[in-house]
Amino acid sequence: MFPEKIYYEPPVLDYELGRQLREKFAHIPWTAIENHNNIEELRKNPNREFVRMKRYLILGVRKSLKYTPNHKVSDFLVPYTSSGCSAMCLYCYLVCNYNKCSYLRLFVNREQMLDKIMKTACSSPRDLTFEIGSNSDLVLENTITGNLEWTIESFGKSKKGYLTFPTKFDMVEALLPLNHGGRTIMRMSVNPQPIIQRLELGTSSLKGRIRALGQMHAAGYKVGLLIAPVVLMDNWEELYGQLIQQLADELPAKLKQELFIEIIFMTYSYIHRAINAEAFPGAVQLYDKSLMTGRGRGKYCYNPQSRRQAEAYLREILEQKLSGIPIIYIV
Repeated sequence: MFPEKIYYEPPVLDYELGRQLREKFAHIPWTAIENHNNIEELRKNPNREFVRMKRYLILGVRKSLKYTPNHKVSDFLVPYTSSGCSAMCLYCYLVCNYNKCSYLRLFVNREQMLDKIMKTACSSPRDLTFEIGSNSDLVLENTITGNLEWTIESFGKSKKGYLTFPTKFDMVEALLPLNHGGRTIMRMSVNPQPIIQRLELGTSSLKGRIRALGQMHAAGYKVGLLIAPVVLMDNWEELYGQLIQQLADELPAKLKQELFIEIIFMTYSYIHRAINAEAFPGAVQLYDKSLMTGRGRGKYCYNPQSRRQAEAYLREILEQKLSGIPIIYIV
């Protein structure tokens, strides 16, 4: 059952969405809190409670609306309607930000957030792209709030700008009939199915993700492919070779003509190691001293030699199987 328990800032009930969620989840225990960012009883939990805490839902009002410049597929990373996630990817970068408290937080002041995006878009002399999904998975969130449907339809009426978001989920049926106006870009995150099964717990299958990507493109959305994070585990060359072959076989030809690709290598951390050891004691050990090096305080990335070899392999196999599709960046 999700959610198992709800923590909420009382002001959320002053908003329409907050009242809708109160009615929708009236059968779930609600506990009032002062601040969604600092719930003491959860912060003090041991790491082994990580899985249980993922079943909690936190409701608040987002206060900071500061935009962060970005130069990959968007102009700005935008604080939006959620942060954290109920899925449990063993490498999740949100754990670096929120530690064990990377559960799903929902923010009910969506009108305020979208209004700022639309005003910023309209005041620019050129089309800007806003990344609204950098802190959560909005397709997953949409199954609870309907926020992504509301956002796409509302922004579809705009004369300028684009919204973009990544996802690991295939629940896109509600998005297909929307009047999106061609102003929303969905980027589907993919990994080999064995990696999804072992590391991306609670997310959609590779087949489901490929199907959803095709459905969104057929519905007129702009789409991208995010191969992320690349994990250099045992027989990774074979796994990623199979992934790219499957994409070549199953993606529609017209979609391939309009697709772009992003590639992100895994970053890991001391925090991940500590949480995974207690919450998932039988899970894959992602830290590999022979392949990794330090990256900032408490973080690890693949060392330059390993990274160069992996990047060269991926570029080669992509050129063979998905020739002509631009790789926007590799990080």
